Amino acid sequence: MKKPLLLALNGSPVPGSSTEILLKEFCRGAGSAGFAVEWVDLNKKKIMPCQSCGESPEPNLCFFDDDMTPIYEKFLASRLVAVGSPIYFDSVSAQVKLFIDRMNCVRPMAEKKDGEIYLKKRKLGNRGGFVILVGGEDPKFQGALWVVKGFFIWAGTHPEGHLLYSPNTFAAGSVRKENRVLTEAFEKGRKLALKWKG
Repeated sequence: MKKPLLLALNGSPVPGSSTEILLKEFCRGAGSAGFAVEWVDLNKKKIMPCQSCGESPEPNLCFFDDDMTPIYEKFLASRLVAVGSPIYFDSVSAQVKLFIDRMNCVRPMAEKKDGEIYLKKRKLGNRGGFVILVGGEDPKFQGALWVVKGFFIWAGTHPEGHLLYSPNTFAAGSVRKENRVLTEAFEKGRKLALKWKG
C-alpha cells in the first residue's frame, strides 16, 4: 500500500538552521506515523518569480517550466504540507514567498463572456497544512502566519496549526539544545499524520 505523502518546504537559506531542524523533526514524527516525506530546500531551487500572466496556463499549472514544476506535482499528490520559514521583516523568507506567489495558478483566473473574472475550479485534493516559524528576540510572527494561512486557504489546504520558536540568539541551530521544542515538533508531526493518514 502506498504511503501518504508529506511535502516539506524548507524556506531557510542557512544549512543547519533551527527552521531546518524543527521541520526535520516534524517530518520524523510524520514518518513514524506512516508518511512518506518529500523534502524540498527552496533555496536550492531555481524558481522564477510570478510574472502575473493574466490568463490560465491550463492544461499546465504554469506557463514556465522550472524547478516549480515537480513541486506542483508533489503538492497535488500530498496529504500534508509543512512550511518552515525564518522571520524576515515580520514575514516569511523570500524563498517561501517566491514559492507561494508561483502557486497562484493552482486556482487559475478566467474571464466570462461578459468580462467578469472568476476562479476556475481545479481538483486540488484534500490535505492539511502546518507552518513552523523561527524568529529572533521579540519576533513578529503574525504577518508570516497570515501569509502562510492565506496561501493554505487559497490552495485548498486546511490550516492545522503552527509551531513558533524564538531563541535568544541568532546563532544557527540553537534549537538543538531545546529538547522540549524538538519533542513538540516531532509530536505535532506524528499527531497530524495520524489525523490525515486515512
